[in-house]
Amino acid sequence: MGVFFTLSTSAAIILLILPGELCVDIIGGHEVAPHSRPFMAILDGKDFCGGALIKPDWVLTAAHCCLRGGSVTLGAHSRTKREKEKQVIKIAKEIPYPAYSFQTKEHDIMLLKLEKRAKINRAVKVIPLPTSGNDVKPGTTCSVAGWGLTVNNRKELSDTLREVNITVINRKTCNDKKHYNNQITNNMVCAGSKQGGKDSCQGDSGGPLICNNVLKGITAFGKDKCGTLNGPGIYTLITKQHLQWIWKTIGGDLQTGI
Repeated sequence: MGVFFTLSTSAAIILLILPGELCVDIIGGHEVAPHSRPFMAILDGKDFCGGALIKPDWVLTAAHCCLRGGSVTLGAHSRTKREKEKQVIKIAKEIPYPAYSFQTKEHDIMLLKLEKRAKINRAVKVIPLPTSGNDVKPGTTCSVAGWGLTVNNRKELSDTLREVNITVINRKTCNDKKHYNNQITNNMVCAGSKQGGKDSCQGDSGGPLICNNVLKGITAFGKDKCGTLNGPGIYTLITKQHLQWIWKTIGGDLQTGI
């Protein structure tokens, strides 16, 4: 079995390999048009992660991201430059899914309650939650975005938001001995490229996986080297159980989202 790494990175020291942690960033992608993904969030705390704004005061991310009272930046294109569109809001509470397991990486999903509501505008918008927790068929083209690493063996995160298209891989293939050796469950989505070279990487953890214009998953983990043929990225599938928990936590109806 290969070594697994979550896709979060330390905010203090950006490293590809963090003892006891797993990480992800965008490999083989491209820079998106500024503010064209207005739901994307930068999460700064003990770890550096991505996330998605699902309500003006709620962000969805990965449970393995350790933020410890950090902050969320919305409306960003550049990670470091001053932008008038940016809104920085402190995290009031981290709420991981109750059944999350750090050991198996099962149910790697978490809600963040913000200290105040974001101002919704052209650069800051919510992304709708899916209306069902249906699986994603193998062969489906999806996209993942983030500010993570763009090249293996480098320590610098991307300054601008990048995105890559990846393809969903059959779980049976993803679970063979060359890949993840039966570590991938029905609550996970395996996605990458048949030729390799397209992947999320360190720093991309918690970002949304979008398939057919629908939010279907959360960037979770991968192998120690991003974009390899036998190490596609792994994403938490947003299941019906996850949706019920989300709406119960943030308030609203599973069918209408109100």
